[in-house]
Amino acid sequence: MSSFYKPPVIFHVIILLVVLLVNARLIACHTKGIRPKRSSGKQLTVNMTQVQNSEQQFMKWVDFVGSLKHTMFKTAKNKIFPSYTLTVDKNPLHGDFTSIQDAIDSLPFVNLVRVVIKQIFEKVNVVIWTQNTTPVPPPGAVGKQAVAFRISGDTAAFVGCKFLGAQDTLYDHLGRHYYKDCYIEGSVDFIFGNGLSLFETCQVHAIAPVIGAVTAQGRSSILDDSGFSFVKCKVTGSGALYLGRAWGPFSRVVFAYTYMDNIIIPKGWYNWGDPSREMTVFYGQYKCTGPGANFAGRVSWSRELTDEEAKPFISLTFIDGSEWIKL
Repeated sequence: MSSFYKPPVIFHVIILLVVLLVNARLIACHTKGIRPKRSSGKQLTVNMTQVQNSEQQFMKWVDFVGSLKHTMFKTAKNKIFPSYTLTVDKNPLHGDFTSIQDAIDSLPFVNLVRVVIKQIFEKVNVVIWTQNTTPVPPPGAVGKQAVAFRISGDTAAFVGCKFLGAQDTLYDHLGRHYYKDCYIEGSVDFIFGNGLSLFETCQVHAIAPVIGAVTAQGRSSILDDSGFSFVKCKVTGSGALYLGRAWGPFSRVVFAYTYMDNIIIPKGWYNWGDPSREMTVFYGQYKCTGPGANFAGRVSWSRELTDEEAKPFISLTFIDGSEWIKL
């Protein structure tokens, strides 16, 4: 007769129910979005079963997070997956570790809990020597646009930067971005793209010889979480300027607390030659000043925002900045 302990049947039943419950919750989660590609990784030979289980659990988390919109991410992940944060800072009084490697080395070989290493901040100065040898193209010239800078990554901040160009200067392509104390110069659609971006205390300067436009925002769907917000900025320069053109049918742009020089076309906005876009775009103005800020002449399909309507656009909340901006 064996003396080994044999767990009761009820124990196996409980374990099975827990596994089924976890899988059911994962399947029921919102699955819209782009899932990141899985990395094959180097197979380890020690504790193979435990390592594979750990990797499977981690990839479930990666797939789940990849399916979420950023506005859902923080709340949803905390409910389903346990996690904790290690802070790396050169000053040992401000963090848990002074190097990334020390933080990594502190983790157990088989780790089933998600760990975030945060507050790693590096200031980088990039100096490019060149000459402005290319002539400035006339506004609207086909095939002569010259993008000075394109940003497609998520959570990027630019402080005290200067962007110089003519047509299509700054391509704010995709992702959440923060521009502070920047100088942006151009003629036609010189801030364009489909990013979700906040411009704060920036100078937007037009060099249009005749007519131009500040923005061409490309939001293509009511579900698309993108748009531009200009807060406490200055719009100056030459020519006759639209605040924006409806590049995307659901284009979204707001100017708040912004000074506008007398170069702004009274109508303010242009429908890109498509009247149907007047029903779907979101163009707003809130407590702007200067000779070009008079809302009385604006197109009927733009909005003079109330305090409540303006609130989502005038702080870092617009780009979830409290989660990633450390200035």
